[in-house]
Amino acid sequence: MDAPARPWPPPPPVGAYAEERELFRLLQNMLEELLIHKPDDPIQYMINHLKQNNDDAPRICVLGPPASGKTTVAMWLCKHFDAIRISQETLLFKEILTLTKEAKACKERKQKIPNALWANLIQERLSNVDCIKQGWILEGFPENQEQAWMLQSSGIIPRHVVVLYAPDTVLIERNSGKRLDPFTEEVYHTTFNWPSDLLVQQRLVEPEDLSEQEISKKLLEYHRNFPGVFQIYQKILKSINADQPSVDVLSQVLTYVQTRHRSAAPFTPRILFCGPPGSGKSLQAALIAQKYGVVNICCGQLLKEAVADKTKLGELVKPYIDSGYPVPDNLVMKILAERLNALDCVTNGWVLYGFPRDVEQGEQLQKSHIIPNSWSKGGEDLKCCGTHQS
Repeated sequence: MDAPARPWPPPPPVGAYAEERELFRLLQNMLEELLIHKPDDPIQYMINHLKQNNDDAPRICVLGPPASGKTTVAMWLCKHFDAIRISQETLLFKEILTLTKEAKACKERKQKIPNALWANLIQERLSNVDCIKQGWILEGFPENQEQAWMLQSSGIIPRHVVVLYAPDTVLIERNSGKRLDPFTEEVYHTTFNWPSDLLVQQRLVEPEDLSEQEISKKLLEYHRNFPGVFQIYQKILKSINADQPSVDVLSQVLTYVQTRHRSAAPFTPRILFCGPPGSGKSLQAALIAQKYGVVNICCGQLLKEAVADKTKLGELVKPYIDSGYPVPDNLVMKILAERLNALDCVTNGWVLYGFPRDVEQGEQLQKSHIIPNSWSKGGEDLKCCGTHQS
């Protein structure tokens, strides 16, 4: 009995469809949701999840040393995205959760709340409908590597991690002038951010643990623990200088959390070079093909090879080449589609130049399901299409 043949790669239209519709990201998000919520009926849960269409809801961690502005940034992001803010304070004093009583008891006994208990509290809160639909901003957590590992083992994986930083001297100075609005929980400062509303000014209070000795102790602990957190989240983490006007800080934070990370989906390069004669298309294509192992395809050379090999299509093309007339687009497309759908191109990817030369030819490429995912015009840097962005 013959040995089973090696599985062939999916045909180009299938791969292009999966890439265009972001099926890999969809499946990845569904798996994360199952790990977080652990439903008794996973199939029905996934059906409901897909109906909610909330995969773009924010999942952001805002971290940083004391007095770096975490609360200000987290509250601003919540207002901007209409998301749910979660912090240690909200979990203990604003939520009615199964484990809240146990966590409060530890705090009243002045005992450190175990990392596992914090992780379970957060997991329980994220299972609520508002977090599922609107997304969440997790403020000041995780504080150390163990907490980060526990979140990950529970399936809680943020899409973006923002880390605020500033010199310790600046943070100590900020801390001494810090004031809190007990009604709105917004944070103000006697020097840098004083409210104009007299009613707000009158109700501001000093937070606890404001002594310089206490803040210095917390800063030392933060600097000791942060490298472990950075190691886990470094691929999705952005450090932002908090020692600048708040408008600039918020602008940089928003720019980052609105970016999409490079997808982990299987990716076959399909690169298109366009440009006038002498713009360097052939050289750039050759360099890219050599560096990344993709197939280098020149449309003009492809037509000449078809003629030289005396293929059926080559025989139809030969009269046009011999007489110096342009080869009809329908013949070019047949030869091009045959080459780009060959096994080496489908498996390794390709870089194409010399076609299309106009909008109509570009439309014909799309109709043939030949859709590049990277392109360059006239020697410019490569631009990515679809989900594979850095």
